[in-house]
Amino acid sequence: MSKVEAFLTPQEEEEIIAAIRIAEQNTSGEIRVHIESSSEKDHYQRALEVFHLLKMNNTKDKNGVLIYVAVHDKKFVIYGDEGINKVVSKDFWNATKDVMQNHFKHKDFKKGLIDGILKAGEELKVHFPWQIDDINELSNEISKG
Repeated sequence: MSKVEAFLTPQEEEEIIAAIRIAEQNTSGEIRVHIESSSEKDHYQRALEVFHLLKMNNTKDKNGVLIYVAVHDKKFVIYGDEGINKVVSKDFWNATKDVMQNHFKHKDFKKGLIDGILKAGEELKVHFPWQIDDINELSNEISKG
């Protein structure tokens, strides 16, 4: 079993997908999680590449958020599109990362991801509240590389 497959159980993956649905319920924002073993590239650059590969840069309001995890490297990046980055406080992503990292240090990866997703969802709801004509623009499934 690869590190990516062993990172989360199928049940944990379902709980994370459920958290994405909850987080997106009251916002037009889009949240995705991508997990891979490692990256030869700088992790921020790889997260940006994955963001584009998943077409997260195509959301109507530029309000996509990617949580990228490189399991073997023990690194993760939260990447927000330009629309969300224009309106959140400068320390928002670092505060979100700190919440996640506290869980990750205790090997509770599911809880870390869920708390990060829900925190991002709350912030998206403030700045990009759900509108009657909103559609789910991106899959909620966890992508793997």
